Amino acid sequence: MRRFVSAVAVAAGLATTSVAVPAFADPAPDVGNWQSVLDQARGQTVYWHAWGGEPRINEYIDWAGGQLLERYGVNVVQVKLTDTADAVSKVLSEKTAGVDDGGAVDMIWINGENFAAMKRNNLLFGPWVEDAPNFDYVDVKGKPTVVNDFTVPTVGLEAPWGMAQVSFYYDTAKLDSVPKSAQALLEWLAKHPGRFTYPQPPNYMGSTFLKQILTELVDDPKVLQQPADEVDAKKVLAPLWGYLDDLQPLLWRNGQAYPQNGAAMRTLLADNAVDIAFSFSSGEVSSAIDAFELPDTVRSYVFDHGTLGNTNFVAIPYNASAKAGAMVLANFLMSPEAQLRKQDPKYWGSDTVLAMDKLPSDMQKAFADLDLGVASLSPSERGTVLPEPHPSWMSLVEEQWQKRYGVAQ
Repeated sequence: MRRFVSAVAVAAGLATTSVAVPAFADPAPDVGNWQSVLDQARGQTVYWHAWGGEPRINEYIDWAGGQLLERYGVNVVQVKLTDTADAVSKVLSEKTAGVDDGGAVDMIWINGENFAAMKRNNLLFGPWVEDAPNFDYVDVKGKPTVVNDFTVPTVGLEAPWGMAQVSFYYDTAKLDSVPKSAQALLEWLAKHPGRFTYPQPPNYMGSTFLKQILTELVDDPKVLQQPADEVDAKKVLAPLWGYLDDLQPLLWRNGQAYPQNGAAMRTLLADNAVDIAFSFSSGEVSSAIDAFELPDTVRSYVFDHGTLGNTNFVAIPYNASAKAGAMVLANFLMSPEAQLRKQDPKYWGSDTVLAMDKLPSDMQKAFADLDLGVASLSPSERGTVLPEPHPSWMSLVEEQWQKRYGVAQ
């Protein structure tokens, strides 16, 4: 049963007086006893705060919710976000108001700077992830970012549910060659002004593009693995601002407007408004081709020196109303069945977090037989996976980017 707190405290999120915890609040789940977690979860409603800007992802979440209801009696409601930070802010405001149980956010699709902020402010429930049965299938050895989020150890506070690596894409019917580095992109745009753009930060795709460029331009990329306040951040970021000063006037609409998100960027390419776009998964490009959103001549590629890669996660706030239900949902998302569907371009095209040699033989075969699509890159074609910078760099870059280049939207 969902618990309720002061509507004023939750809606406004600004009260400083404590709100009493309801006497009928459920006890915290016994994370070491999975059957008791399943029993407690039955009948709960999980309010999953997740980015809602991609229809295929929303459909996948709807499917997962249907499976949870049918199998475990858990209802899932997606609260669609435009910015994950909104959910983080809500949990923080509830903590400020003394709402330490019965919170409005049960689970968040999260990673990077948002996870670091929640961990730093003790806003997460756990540790619990390694007690979830399906975590046994996760490829901890081969994919170390499943337990290290933008250099920050996850310590069982968030569950991995997808791998991501930046890839660019273009229509081979229109371009014979493409730029494969930050500098080559700038030189190409000088000859083809207006034919590339990126979403305005803090949209995560736009922020990712800035990190990709920064990682290529910085003298020693290892410096980005340290917190920004421990080094000369002004010196480190100087090449990025010099590059963007040259890039901005060459962008689509002279850098005076930006696509809202990755889906909008994809539409620009389909409408011949730009020639090159990028995604966090080449499988998403294949999925868009299957859905007739992009021509079947579109193909993916990566930069010569590699592109950023990471893991995305789900986490449970410390004051979630439906902790057990959220645990059951997160465990299902790590299941071979859910991961197989997620990697299928017909449904999403997001790479799995699982280790193939840990799976039952029938699931190994199912993954091996999966048609990843005409625009998807094989592991050998993805090149070097570059590590994400420490979260503090993104916060600093986003703040300074807004001052230098941001436009009202």
